[in-house]
Amino acid sequence: MRWRTRCALSLVALRGAAGPDAPVFRSSKGGPLDPSQVLRIVQAAAARAGLPGNVSPHWLRHGHASHALERGAPVHLVATTLGHASIATTGRYAHARPTDSSSRYLAV
Repeated sequence: MRWRTRCALSLVALRGAAGPDAPVFRSSKGGPLDPSQVLRIVQAAAARAGLPGNVSPHWLRHGHASHALERGAPVHLVATTLGHASIATTGRYAHARPTDSSSRYLAV
């Protein structure tokens, strides 16, 4: 079984009997974590990992979208996953690479 599949199954198992609308990360009171607490957790983890710069939950979201698009995920699927109403919003995550060209996708 591939690593990503095992990882996804492990994360799903952690949800237990939680419903689809249950918070992914719960506060000590049982509700969703406050966004400022999520930011502190992400920044602390980034510091422990030795990541430079201003890491944030949005930085992780941006990384997810960029890497998924780079690996060939359809833009409409990434848009749906991120909850974007418009594919144009998701398109901002697709960065032009100076060493890449759309010509490699043409059958010549």
